[in-house]
Amino acid sequence: VLTEEDKARVRVAWVPVSKNAELYGAETLTRLFAAHPTTKTYFPHFDLSPGSNDLKVHGKKVIDALTEAVNNLDDVAGALSKLSDLHAQKLRVDPDNFQFLGLCLEVTIAAHSGGPLKPEVLLSVDKFLGQISKVLASRYR
Repeated sequence: VLTEEDKARVRVAWVPVSKNAELYGAETLTRLFAAHPTTKTYFPHFDLSPGSNDLKVHGKKVIDALTEAVNNLDDVAGALSKLSDLHAQKLRVDPDNFQFLGLCLEVTIAAHSGGPLKPEVLLSVDKFLGQISKVLASRYR
């Protein structure tokens, strides 16, 4: 559960992410596909090379969806309801991939932070992304 302090830290940490959604999203997907190559199977029609337009466009969609969750930290499940249904029922994405994506996004955020992330910021972002994973995976049950 995110505390009010967690929510405040997530909102602050998310500012550069949301302002650079295409960049953060594409880099996160590039890391995801490199670290977890089986995730590529969901994108057979994409050019998955680093910096491709497909990664930029889809990466921006991912970050925009997460930004919606950041803007609704008191109702993340509601904010992501349609996305959760889509991934569970239509796309049938392995729910473990949401956690993998979150970890890759944490690395991307850290890489752009200009220095080490403060432990409390990393913890809050990790809790938030863990909540996202749980919400998205909840439709599988």
